[in-house]
Amino acid sequence: MPTRRSFLQGMAVALVGAPIGAAVVAAQTSGRGAQAAGATLPMTVVNHTYRFANSQIFCYIVGTDLTSGKQVFVRPDGSVKQVSLSDNGSDGFADLSIPLAADGDTRLSIPADMSGRVYFSLGDKLRFKVVTDGAGNAALQYPAGWVASDPSYRVLHDFVEFTHNSAGMFCNTTMVDMFAVPLAITLTGASTQTTGHLVPGGRDAIFRGLAQVPEFASLVVDDLRVIAPGHGIEAGLFPANYFDPYIDAVWQKYASTPLTVSVNGGTRTGRVSDGLFRFDGGVAPFSRPSTRDVLFCDGALAAPNDGVTGPVAAVLAAGFNRSTLLSSASQPGTDPAAFYRESVTNHYARLLHENSADGKAYGFAFDDVAGFASYIQDTAPTSFTVELAPFH
Repeated sequence: MPTRRSFLQGMAVALVGAPIGAAVVAAQTSGRGAQAAGATLPMTVVNHTYRFANSQIFCYIVGTDLTSGKQVFVRPDGSVKQVSLSDNGSDGFADLSIPLAADGDTRLSIPADMSGRVYFSLGDKLRFKVVTDGAGNAALQYPAGWVASDPSYRVLHDFVEFTHNSAGMFCNTTMVDMFAVPLAITLTGASTQTTGHLVPGGRDAIFRGLAQVPEFASLVVDDLRVIAPGHGIEAGLFPANYFDPYIDAVWQKYASTPLTVSVNGGTRTGRVSDGLFRFDGGVAPFSRPSTRDVLFCDGALAAPNDGVTGPVAAVLAAGFNRSTLLSSASQPGTDPAAFYRESVTNHYARLLHENSADGKAYGFAFDDVAGFASYIQDTAPTSFTVELAPFH
């Protein structure tokens, strides 16, 4: 299965026909405790925005059929259709929207063997577009709310991610790219789990808090959304050298002090030597990352799905974003009170966590390190609920 980072980063680039992979690391289990193969999962959409009527909200279920590898979407009647150039209308865009029920909750379903996103747009429809990819296949171009030229840029929208297969349901409320609409998810099966709720007034607090941090203020797009700082670099809205002083301090500290990283039930010890962070245990050395590498958890901090270098890369990326690498030579940190204490830190992720009711959020691609991501899974799911939560 693809890793969380590979899914999130693959989608974050918003390339034409960007592949939908596994939204989460799906358990490699089947049989006992797993749901029956080919079963759809009932989904309920609850409108608790108290700002938009059901008639103003549109749902979209898009992704990849895990059996065929083709990009698909769910129609309003519940059927699944492979994307086609003929889906584009006279305006050049594909209307993939599913209207909510006239009143009350909306009953839909997540197809079997599908990985993708459930989008919601409020007040207007999203402009999806079917194009031809490099291999000549029909592919779906997704909205990119962090790109000013995107045709859906002025549309208020957000999404949750999922993988649903015979191993179960794996889902999260992601803010890796942006945050716009408070969304909470509940997954019922072997147990009932909920994540994604904000504290009262949380959305306003996130927008207001970012506006008060000079380097992050430009990431606030009116009352539409806040853009993740990595995308801010790409858009010229965020300083590309923001983390540089902290990165330099980390490289200097661990040239003379060992860093111990706990991964896979063991430890790896590393030091900076000849400009590279070198760890024992067969871990590939890390070159000095850039601010962009830190925010995207990529580049010099790329994490291969190898069970060796990848887990160490994830811990380093989390330590940089949470600014815990200087305060502790033992990682990963597990006390959230010690996160984001430095002035140079990922204030975007900090504010998301501070305003989450359970303290969990997906503010960067490896926010799952030590269990702080707004992610839930169940190997025997019976229902899935997405709540568009109150804005205030």
